[in-house]
Amino acid sequence: MTDVLNGWDEAEELIDARTEQADDEAAVEPEEPALYYGSVDEFVREYLRQLYRRRVGPNTTAKWAAEWWRHPEAIVRLEALWRTWEHLRLDPATGMSVWLRDHADYHMGVLLSADGPFRKSEDSNRDGDPLPYTTPPAGMFPDMRN
Repeated sequence: MTDVLNGWDEAEELIDARTEQADDEAAVEPEEPALYYGSVDEFVREYLRQLYRRRVGPNTTAKWAAEWWRHPEAIVRLEALWRTWEHLRLDPATGMSVWLRDHADYHMGVLLSADGPFRKSEDSNRDGDPLPYTTPPAGMFPDMRN
């Protein structure tokens, strides 16, 4: 009977050692992936306005403001698009599809709509051109990678 208990002591020590190792591994935070775009402005300028090449203007149903950063609703929606893009780009299987379907198409539909935040904008572009863009004031959207 004592032999059985001796084995139990060894098993208990092994369990304790593995528990400590698991606790140590759990305490180590995984490294945050680096941002691809450093700010919402860079994301809009370099990616989003190039992707959504919709014809916008006073004579179209799609509206966009080159000074999008003057519209609080637009800033919030574009920040959401940027952050979800940064997260979902790391999923090589379905990340971009999920981002387009669940995030980009929804928020861009609201932003570009005739009754959206840009409804009074007169900014226009030609068919196939990127969305109009004006650089925001310096320091408004600092690079988060720094």
